[in-house]
Amino acid sequence: MTRTQWAAITAVVLALLFAGTATVASAGRDDGPGAPRTPSADSADAGFARDMAVHHQQAVEMSFIVRDSTDDEEVRRLAYDIANTQANQRGMLLGWLDLWGLPKAEADQEPMAWMRMPMDMGSDDGAAMDHGHAEHEARDGSLMPGMATKTELERLRQARGKQAEILYLQLMTDHHKGGVSMAKGCAEMCAVGTEKDLAEGMAAAQQSELNLMADLLKARGAKPHTG
Repeated sequence: MTRTQWAAITAVVLALLFAGTATVASAGRDDGPGAPRTPSADSADAGFARDMAVHHQQAVEMSFIVRDSTDDEEVRRLAYDIANTQANQRGMLLGWLDLWGLPKAEADQEPMAWMRMPMDMGSDDGAAMDHGHAEHEARDGSLMPGMATKTELERLRQARGKQAEILYLQLMTDHHKGGVSMAKGCAEMCAVGTEKDLAEGMAAAQQSELNLMADLLKARGAKPHTG
């Protein structure tokens, strides 16, 4: 079995493992000190759930686009795994918001505002955890770091064959990098243990897929976007 195949299997197993853990671990982990059963609307828990649901939706969309644009089995398999995993995780995130009685969107709150919250609300220095997200400028449909613009999505829809594979892998690499940073932010800032488990699983699985996508790009004589 090739390294690429092993990497694909590893990414899927990690995603399923941590998603399953997050589903069944709700009893016990969330009842500890400092972990409110119902987060507030402006909490990191709610912010991550809302923003990652939007982030995931675009990954699912791009994966369905490339599925119909190429016959390459490796890329189609990766796209299916990403679409399936992130659609399931998105459902969990939105389900938690429903369970908490919180809105799925906040019109008066900018995307990623929770990433700029103080790490320790009681600290003197009020150090913020932003992972560089404060510098992102929403434009052309790219609401959060890593998200493709409307122009890039249209290019992907028009591309076919190898061109579509390369563009998808480049856009999804950027997308995963943004997702990993968001997930790590929740792992450090979120209070609900079940959600922290899911965020840690997302970061691990997407990092594995980043390694796989680098191999797939190299095999096609291409590289990830720089910057």
